[in-house]
Amino acid sequence: MPEVTFSADDGDELPSPATLAGSPDDPVPLLGGEPQRQVLRTTYVDTADLDLARHGITLRRRVGGGGGGWFLTVPGGAPGGAQVRRPPGRAGSAVPDELQRLVRARTGGRPLVPVARVTTGRTVHRVFDATDRAVLELADDRVSARPILPVEGSGEAAGAQVTWREVAVVAPDGDDQRLAAVAGALRERGLAEAPDTSELARVLDVDTPPHDGRASRRRPTARRASTSSVVVAYLADQLEQIRAQDLLVRLGAPGSVHKMRVATRRSRSALATFRAAFDPDVVTPLRAELRWLAGVLGEVRDADVLRARVSEVLAAEAADAAGATASTDADLRAAHAAARTALLTALDGARYDRLLDALEQLVAAPPTTERGDRRAGKRLRRGIAREYADLRRLMKRARAAGEPQRRARLLHDARKAAKRTRYAAELAGDVLGADARAFAAAMERLQEALGEYQDTVVLRAHLRELAQATTDPAAAFAYGRLHALEEVRAREAEGRVPTVWAEARSKRLRRRLR
Repeated sequence: MPEVTFSADDGDELPSPATLAGSPDDPVPLLGGEPQRQVLRTTYVDTADLDLARHGITLRRRVGGGGGGWFLTVPGGAPGGAQVRRPPGRAGSAVPDELQRLVRARTGGRPLVPVARVTTGRTVHRVFDATDRAVLELADDRVSARPILPVEGSGEAAGAQVTWREVAVVAPDGDDQRLAAVAGALRERGLAEAPDTSELARVLDVDTPPHDGRASRRRPTARRASTSSVVVAYLADQLEQIRAQDLLVRLGAPGSVHKMRVATRRSRSALATFRAAFDPDVVTPLRAELRWLAGVLGEVRDADVLRARVSEVLAAEAADAAGATASTDADLRAAHAAARTALLTALDGARYDRLLDALEQLVAAPPTTERGDRRAGKRLRRGIAREYADLRRLMKRARAAGEPQRRARLLHDARKAAKRTRYAAELAGDVLGADARAFAAAMERLQEALGEYQDTVVLRAHLRELAQATTDPAAAFAYGRLHALEEVRAREAEGRVPTVWAEARSKRLRRRLR
């Protein structure tokens, strides 16, 4: 519901909320209810290094006011209003295991301890119309907060007290015009809108991340960069993305699985293309673990894509697909649920924790080789060239393949090679500049064209499985019809590949990357 919050001084006198909310156009005067006084007590928890707060995440336990509980507030477009709420439990109880799991990618399993305590004396005024419907709610908060400081042993000490007063105005019925009028009246009385600062940020001196959730870093430049420093900076970005998406994946935020999977693949690709820059005893097992994680994420991602495409085609073919819609949707829902359960189990496991730790250790203390410590420019170009040569070989073999299944396999391999080439060029962009970025964009277009064709291969295989499993003639007919439509889409997608490939292999794009 709409809300506006104002800062106020202790001595500010507020007019009657009914007077504020009233209008000459109201046929019947509004009535103010009896003020309700509440005391809210909130304890914020975090690691000792504030790993959650530094990434825009807050975890708190609140009691009082009729709305107590544990609250996990999440940045980055999580569903459900970006907040997870659980019962408060008993006083002094530990953070619920479920919430600890949700933030584990950020905390690394480090203990969650109290970092701030906030007491809010709240007076709530409600205004009602003639039908006893609430049309305005004004909450006058007087807040007293203290940071919690760690001391030797298991004790704690309170820091200096911080106090402030806020007045929040809400229109429960969603009347924006009334809310705007009340807000304007409060401004006329000298109140200013409260700063866009979280309660915790007022208590603790902590830097919060940019709105996109990316950690800032100092990027290597062409003049001084080594190959390993460029790769490590790239890996640091990907690790930050994995950590940022972990919580959103657990909460089912749209697009989060795809973003986490891409970051995992980028990490693995970088360690493959530029493996000579690092100790193979470290990189080889890490690449295997990244492949495992990408595979687990891929099962969910593929189920999402498959269900979306089948639903789209079934909707377009409603008359012919009536017998298949319900059973297909049930099958795809079950497949997605199984894949998601497997993913969440993996994210809660020790193997995933070890993978994050290994990536963190590589970024913090890179096990570089003598080749990795050399200047980056020439070796970045060679890395791009090797991946591109593999792509050219696969595209040539695919073009010459006469048997459809063999051609499909080669085009799938070419898509993966295009992706590796793209990632290598993206990684080199800070050092090699606009030429590398333009080449990466061309590889991305090729990857997408080949990906569209591969999607049809996967979907047709699934449709054949569905057709073989069903006992309903109408459903079998619908699956066959859908398969035929996908064959048409496959021919169209494959027909676009030569044009995109011709553009991608232009010498103009590669003239400074050799």
